[in-house]
Amino acid sequence: MNLRLLLCLLSVLTALVSLAAPAPAPAVWQAGVATAVITPQQAMWMAGYASRTNVSQGKTLDLFAKVLALEDEQGGRMVFVTLDLIGVPRTLRKSLEARVQKAWQLPPGGLLLNASHTHSGPEFRFGRAPADDGDFKPSSLGDNYGRDLEEKLFQLIGTALETRAPARLAYSFARAGFAMNRRLPTKTGYANSPYPEGPVDQSVPVLRVEGADGKLRAVLFGYACHNTTLALYQFSGDYAGYAQHYFEADRPGAVALFMLGCGGDQNPYPRGTVELAQKHGRSLATAVEAALATTLKAVNGPLRSAYAEIPIDYAPAPPREEFKARLDSKDKYEASHAKRMLERLDKGEKLPTQYPYPVQVVQFGNVLTVVALGGETVVDYSLRLKQELACPAVWVAGYSNDVMAYIPSLRIAKEGGYEGGGAMRFSVTHPGPWAESTEERIVSKVLELNRQLMSGK
Repeated sequence: MNLRLLLCLLSVLTALVSLAAPAPAPAVWQAGVATAVITPQQAMWMAGYASRTNVSQGKTLDLFAKVLALEDEQGGRMVFVTLDLIGVPRTLRKSLEARVQKAWQLPPGGLLLNASHTHSGPEFRFGRAPADDGDFKPSSLGDNYGRDLEEKLFQLIGTALETRAPARLAYSFARAGFAMNRRLPTKTGYANSPYPEGPVDQSVPVLRVEGADGKLRAVLFGYACHNTTLALYQFSGDYAGYAQHYFEADRPGAVALFMLGCGGDQNPYPRGTVELAQKHGRSLATAVEAALATTLKAVNGPLRSAYAEIPIDYAPAPPREEFKARLDSKDKYEASHAKRMLERLDKGEKLPTQYPYPVQVVQFGNVLTVVALGGETVVDYSLRLKQELACPAVWVAGYSNDVMAYIPSLRIAKEGGYEGGGAMRFSVTHPGPWAESTEERIVSKVLELNRQLMSGK
C-alpha cells in the first residue's frame, strides 16, 4: 500500500471516529476562582492547643483563602469560601453576608464559608490569646488579622464573581484511610486515642470544574477528619494544606479547595510530624485524583440554596455555688471557665440559654446536595444525613459559617467526654454543654430546608 493511500485511509478513519464520538456537554455553568495567601506576616498566638506557651515561629506551609463562584443558567449563584484557619467566627460570617448581599445581591444561602480547622494557624476567633493562668487576654494582633481577613475575603469574592466564565461541573468520590475515630472507651470514660472500631466517614467527595475547552479549572473536595497532624509553632495548613498543595503542583493551572467534613471526633493517624502531614496530604490528593479517574456524574442545575439560624439549647447551667466550687479545681481551664461565668453573674448578666446555630443546604439539581453545618460536628451527623436525605449524592460539611464549639450527636452527648461537653471548659462564652435535643433540632432543620428547596418554596 502506497503512502498516499495510507494517509487517505487514516484521514477517513479519523473522520469516522470524530463523527461517532459524542459531542462534549454544553458548558451550562459560569464559574470563577480566586485565591490569596493569608499567612500572618508577624508572630502571633496560634489556635487549637491550649498547651502552647509562645507565639508562632515562622511557617512550614502558607495558609490560603480560596473562593469558587458558580452560576447556573437561570442566574442562581453560589459562592464557596475555604479557609486554612481554625474556624469561622460568627461575626465574620455575618459581616461578609451583609456586604456581599449589598454589593452583588448574593442571598445568605448563596454564601458558604468553611474552615479546614488547622491547628497551625493564628488565634483570632475571640480577639484573644491564651495566658499563663489558662484564662484569656485581649490580642490586638488577632483583632487586626480578623479585620484584614474580612477585607481580603470580600475582595476575593468579588474577583471570583467578576471573572466567571463558561464551565461544566461533574461529581464523584473516592476514599482515604488515615482518618480514625478518636473516642476510645475506657473504664474511666472516653480517651482521646485511636479507636479503630468507632464510626468513620472516609469518603472524599469531589466536585470537578472544567472550562468550556475541557481544561480542569478547579476541584472542590472534602474529608471528615480533624486537621491535627501537627502541634508545632510554625504556620501550616496541615494535611489539608498539603493535599491542596500537591494537587495544584500536579495539575498546573487548577485550583484545589478543601472543605472539611464532620470530623469532630476523628483524628489523622499516625500524627505528630511534618512528614506525616505530608504523607496524609499526598494520600488525600491521590484520592482526589482517583475520584477524577472514575466516570463522573454530570452536575446540572437548577442551583438552589437556603440558609437559616436556629436556636439550640444549652443544658441547664449549674447554680452559682457549683461554679464557686470549681474555682478550686485542679484543672486550671475548668477553674478559669468558672471564674468567667461568675464574673458575668456578678455583673448582673444572665447566662445564655440558647445559641443561634447556622444550617445551610445547597442543591445542584437532583444530582448533589451539600449540607453545611456550624461548629465541630461529629461524624454521626454525616452518616445520618446521608441516609435520610433523598438525593443520589449527599455531601455534609461541618466547620461552616460559624465554628463556635463541638456539636455532639445525641449518642455522644449521653456518653460525655471531650466532644460530649468537656471541651466547653475552654470556652469564653458558653456556660456549659448543649442539651440532648441538639441533634434532632439540627437534623430536622436540614430536612425541612431540603424539602422547601425541592418543592420550590
